[in-house]
Amino acid sequence: MLELVKAGGWPMIPLLLLTLVALGIILERLWTLRRKTVLPPGLGAEVRAWAARGNLDPTHIESLRRTSPLGALLAAALDVRHRPRDQIRERIEDVGRHLVHRMERFLNSLGTIAAAGPLLGLFGTVVGMIQMFLGILDHGVGDVNQLAGGIGKALVCTATGMIVAIPALMFHRYFRGRIAGYIVDMEHEAILLLDTLDPRPAAQITPGGRGIMPPVDVD
Repeated sequence: MLELVKAGGWPMIPLLLLTLVALGIILERLWTLRRKTVLPPGLGAEVRAWAARGNLDPTHIESLRRTSPLGALLAAALDVRHRPRDQIRERIEDVGRHLVHRMERFLNSLGTIAAAGPLLGLFGTVVGMIQMFLGILDHGVGDVNQLAGGIGKALVCTATGMIVAIPALMFHRYFRGRIAGYIVDMEHEAILLLDTLDPRPAAQITPGGRGIMPPVDVD
């Protein structure tokens, strides 16, 4: 393994750094985006029970806000629970945008690594090929087997770039899909809480089918 790194030359340094950064982001997002961390089981039902009993003092709401992204979203609705339903929805939308941005933290960086990895690998290969042909210009072709070995070493950077980019791209799309699923579940819990706070049919209050939470592009 060390021989391959040496064969790739100095362009392998940024590729190895990208590998470490991508691995750190993937591990951090896997830990942060656990379902029990974002959507604690039973939290929505518990909050609806509070709302039905009227047990909504500021201490409970502030404690709810610190539990999870779902808790922060429901707490935002409870903060303005005495306002009209459309104003509560607007507050949920505003808070939802911030929560989505927080859940998408580092994903742009991961996507950049997925795009830059092959390009850096190709750059390293081009550098290696240039060095090899400059050597041929100075010393002649020499042994054909040695020439083939030099080409193989130059391609190490391209292979490394692919190794970095493929997992980064896969996890980037996986995390975007997971966040999109969380948004659907959080929107469902928010609507149920709205119905508890104001049991009138939603069709009588807010026409149209626009969702509460902002959409996430999973492409």
